[in-house]
Amino acid sequence: MLGVLRRKAASGASSASVYGKSLYKFKPAVPTPRVCSALPEEIIHYPREFGHVRNFCHIPLAGRTMSVMPKREVVGNHQQDVSMQIWSRSFSSNTEGDLFEAVVPFMGESITDGTLAVFLKKPGDRVEVDEPIAQVETDKVTIDVNSPEAGVIKEFIAKEGDTVEPGTKVAVISKSEEGVTHVAPSDEKPFEKAEPPPSPPADEKKEKPAPRVEKAPVIEKPKGSSPPPPKTSATEPQLPPKERERRVPMTRLRKRVATRLKDSQNTFALLTTFNEVDMTNLMKLRSDYKDAFVEKHGVKLGLMSGFVKAAVSALQKQPIVNAVIDGDDIIYRDYVDISIAGLVVPVLRHAESMNFAEVEKEINNLGKKANAGTISIDEMAGGTFTISNGGVYGSLLSTPIINPPQSAILGMHTIVNRPMVVGGNIVSRPMMYIALTYDHRLIDGREAVFFLRRIKDVVEDPRRLLLDV
Repeated sequence: MLGVLRRKAASGASSASVYGKSLYKFKPAVPTPRVCSALPEEIIHYPREFGHVRNFCHIPLAGRTMSVMPKREVVGNHQQDVSMQIWSRSFSSNTEGDLFEAVVPFMGESITDGTLAVFLKKPGDRVEVDEPIAQVETDKVTIDVNSPEAGVIKEFIAKEGDTVEPGTKVAVISKSEEGVTHVAPSDEKPFEKAEPPPSPPADEKKEKPAPRVEKAPVIEKPKGSSPPPPKTSATEPQLPPKERERRVPMTRLRKRVATRLKDSQNTFALLTTFNEVDMTNLMKLRSDYKDAFVEKHGVKLGLMSGFVKAAVSALQKQPIVNAVIDGDDIIYRDYVDISIAGLVVPVLRHAESMNFAEVEKEINNLGKKANAGTISIDEMAGGTFTISNGGVYGSLLSTPIINPPQSAILGMHTIVNRPMVVGGNIVSRPMMYIALTYDHRLIDGREAVFFLRRIKDVVEDPRRLLLDV
């Protein structure tokens, strides 16, 4: 580069026309305010790449000779008292790419909104991708709001207790920790300290004690002259103090359950019929094959699968129990979706096509999801008939309430050894009471009784399922 400059200084500007616009030039001063004076001679500088053209000027220092040399040397020869202004393009980080918003996910076709129940994290906490940061309660299930990216929670946009819809922004996540402030607690302290200093309250305090002293004797006189109130209050019931009570807002799920059960009572003509089942043969079946069942299928053989298969058989014998009223019509279902009642109600799809092992596996799978809170809306939607097992809690007898819009529900209860007459002899048998609550608008007593009788027959002799008798 230096060689080119020397040759140019010696030979003139002949090569300037060769490279044209691809050169950096020192041009003579032009009469504009922003142009500085330059050497009277045009100096051509050949850059390594000819991509841009820039016009600039150089001020030689007074009393010094101008020499062409590398940039570092030129800068080194400048005096410190010369003022220089450097223009450059400013660069800033793209904050939009650093911030992400956590929004409420899709909650199911039948759910339009929910309540923001609780935040699982705090501003400033570190979160990973898909880590839950908040929970939204709906009418059917609790849904997690997950972080879209790994980073730090910058701020919460919504508040606990707010009604939110799918797509509602809940929090802002920063991929970097810059911009996240942790001074919220310290900001509160100055305000607390700033409140006591003001002097006006001090003057008011001085004025207030005087009237209090004057009113004190006035209050004491009526107290001494009013013994009757304690006598009347002694006859009234003594209620516990409010300090010993706790008021907790009802969860959205609990409110929905309460509404549905009350609607069930107000809509259906509820009636319950009972029977009792000898559990001897079903319990013996489970005892004989439990080890082989676990070894082959990987799940335990329980009593619920026996009742599910018995319910399927009974619903096929009495299809009206599997039907539902829709306006002025009756809808008959040619499939059986069994709902397993609890606080949440998972559904066994097409239970009529399942065997014992498939029923146990699906119940086990849905139970784990329900306990972990990961069960989906689709896994609880629908259902044509419900089985409620209050026996696991020790319930001896109950009248379950129908799960709308179904028409009936089967209640199972605890197993108790009771004396029974078998073959003319009194023997001890493990007995269970079963109950069927049904909509009497649709199901007659005769059909309800036949339904329970079929449950009893199949549970007491599971071989009937093999022979379909």
